[in-house]
Amino acid sequence: MSSSNDYKTVEAAFRAIFPRKEFDYLPEINYSGRFKGYNANARLQDKKLIFNMSKSWRTVDNAIKIGLIQELIVRLFNKKVHTFNMDLYTIFLHKVHIGIPKTNIEPMLLQSFVRINEQFFYNTMELPNLIWGRDSINKLGSYDYGTDTVSMSKILKDDLELLDYVMHHELLHKKHKFKSKYGRTHAHTKAFRDDEKKYPNQPLLENRLGRLARQKKFFKFF
Repeated sequence: MSSSNDYKTVEAAFRAIFPRKEFDYLPEINYSGRFKGYNANARLQDKKLIFNMSKSWRTVDNAIKIGLIQELIVRLFNKKVHTFNMDLYTIFLHKVHIGIPKTNIEPMLLQSFVRINEQFFYNTMELPNLIWGRDSINKLGSYDYGTDTVSMSKILKDDLELLDYVMHHELLHKKHKFKSKYGRTHAHTKAFRDDEKKYPNQPLLENRLGRLARQKKFFKFF
């Protein structure tokens, strides 16, 4: 059950977006270990406004937490509003990687990171956590802002050239972060795409990735 402070936090976030609308909702904030990093979601159930957040949000400054709640509210109500607190939330996520421990680093992925960092980032890229994900053919790589973690599909283990190519893509997410507008985030910005095109033989490598995925899918089927 939410505390009175949680009620006031949600009400303050709501009123900044809907200043003329009556706040006749029952807010609920649940902190859970099921979420990675600083992830969260929200849903409206009758008159209950339910916010599920990573337990990492418990200790975050309330002004930033209000920004998170507002991001979820505008998405939930499809409202085109932007606030100062939402800016604070975005800045927080852009900077949170600085204080995250880098304790989960796979040796093979570290070697790939070193190669890409030297060739494309002039050794200025801060080392993130580097882990292997599943042997997925649909999700070859990902970058999680809240945990500062690059995760790579195990199907890339046998092709270092493709591994480096996907590593470059994920590190661009770390470099460029994301832009947020009306509760929607945009990671593949023009700056991101421009940097992505600088990788040599990009069209050829994209074709090879497609062939690898189809090949793995075929063998997985049988």
